[in-house]
Amino acid sequence: MTLFALTELAQQWLLFGIAGLICLVAFVVLILSPALSAHGRVSEKAAAGLLSLFVLAALLVIGVVIGLAIVYYYTDIAEFISGN
Repeated sequence: MTLFALTELAQQWLLFGIAGLICLVAFVVLILSPALSAHGRVSEKAAAGLLSLFVLAALLVIGVVIGLAIVYYYTDIAEFISGN
């Protein structure tokens, strides 16, 4: 039973890694690349890249807060969905 649980855990980490990679690629393509290509000077590109990292940090914080809220209120959410 323990071996099967470890196999599931490895699959979950693999899926989390793939999801994280997809999110990182989406960030680079949708936010970072347009921000860098919109400016000509190196200093402007550096500032745009830094501000894009602030956007990434804000998105990560929002995701963590939403995830923690779901974990904290999971029983209430499950009862609401099941109609009890």
